[in-house]
Amino acid sequence: MGKVASQSIQTTIFSYLGVVIGYVNVLWLYPYALDASQLGTFRTIQDLGLLFVPFAQLGVGHGITRYFPQLKSNQSAFLSYGIVLSLTGFAAVSAIFLGFKTQIIIVFAVNSPEVIDFFGIVLLITLFALLSSILDAYSRSYLKIAVPTLVREVFLRLLTGILVGSYLLKWISFTQVMQGLVIVYGLALLGVLGYLLWLGVLILDFHWNTFPKGFRKSFIEFSLITFLATAASTLIMKIDSIMVSSMISLEANAIYTIAFSMALVIELPRRAISQVVMPVIADHFAKGNLEEINKLYKQISNRQLYICLLLFIGIWVNLDALYFFIPNQEIYSTGKYVVVLIGIGKLFDVVFSVNSEILVFSKHYRFNLIATISMSILIIGLNYLLIPIYGIEGAALASVAVMFLFNLVKYLFLKIKLGFDPFSKETLRIILVGFIAFGPGYFTFFSLSPIPNIIVTSLLVTGLYFFFSRIIGVGNEEWEWVKNKIKKSGS
Repeated sequence: MGKVASQSIQTTIFSYLGVVIGYVNVLWLYPYALDASQLGTFRTIQDLGLLFVPFAQLGVGHGITRYFPQLKSNQSAFLSYGIVLSLTGFAAVSAIFLGFKTQIIIVFAVNSPEVIDFFGIVLLITLFALLSSILDAYSRSYLKIAVPTLVREVFLRLLTGILVGSYLLKWISFTQVMQGLVIVYGLALLGVLGYLLWLGVLILDFHWNTFPKGFRKSFIEFSLITFLATAASTLIMKIDSIMVSSMISLEANAIYTIAFSMALVIELPRRAISQVVMPVIADHFAKGNLEEINKLYKQISNRQLYICLLLFIGIWVNLDALYFFIPNQEIYSTGKYVVVLIGIGKLFDVVFSVNSEILVFSKHYRFNLIATISMSILIIGLNYLLIPIYGIEGAALASVAVMFLFNLVKYLFLKIKLGFDPFSKETLRIILVGFIAFGPGYFTFFSLSPIPNIIVTSLLVTGLYFFFSRIIGVGNEEWEWVKNKIKKSGS
């Protein structure tokens, strides 16, 4: 776990720097510069473009991570092989999108007709994001994750902020903002490309006949199976936003996506650890170290839960104050229950640990396909059922239900097949500490302006959380890590 922790620290820093920029963008700049309809269009087009990425990728990203440890040489040929496969997938996705364009237009024509004007941008976003994801997977295989994270989490958000800021200053039109998204994703691709060139690992080698016997067949089979699972998983994450636009309005999607973005902060530590742990799990499976994987499974669950639960409580108790800083808060604050619901769903992802990563790199990776496709069908059905009744809260309820069921199914499968279990007595103790810290923070009212209120409430919750952590005896690894850092800085 020490290796994973040391590898993930830079990623975590860049991720949270991205969060700061993202918060400025999503909670202030976007609502201030764009009206709700424009913001809904801005997010819907991006979501559509990113939704198509895993379909075009054909599972190549996970395939690179899984099979990279098996190659002692020819890594450059492996990269070019993956790029060619993913471009083939992009061509297929483009053909399907253009072939069914009329039907797609009909879906948005009634409630969100503004989206239709920018459909041409979708495929370009898909192309640049697709190539970035392949290069990111290749860099991750070398355990070089910090700079790609910097590009993805910081550089991309900074550029989109500059783009919308230019519209606010009346330097460009809204149409040019939408067209500028293509340039933003193109520059992000160039950033990762330049980093790999600097590392000296980006060499396009087309000598595919040098791969070991049976390597290409096994790689393609694995990639195609995981592609369906990854595509369905992305569908689970993105479909709610798109369905809110098509079934309610672009304004409703603007409210929903801002609330969703606030809740995403909760899972950032999980995302940082996941980026590092994927190649580690793949390597352990290649060497047959199942005990080490189970150990990681438990440690990551407790460490993530300890950190992410505190973030969730901090956001929940400060929710009204946080919405105070959002322009047109009377519109967007109607989404605050979405924040809580999605936050609960993200905690399910956190506590069930890296079950998806373990499944993808195990010999049982086909089960991940079955489970993910089933859940993607379920979330579409639940959205159709709940959105007409509960609006955006219905979309959030559908997401929470699917997140819980998805994780439960994967947990039971890993428990039965491999004997893996992420839970321990410490899991319950961490949850108990969370309940104790939440009560006073939520029910204590301070007659202060928003910023002092956030500071005082956060200090109260954090103090109680750490105090009862020491009494109950949880978070010991985190405390040891902090103390070691203090000792090193003092020496």
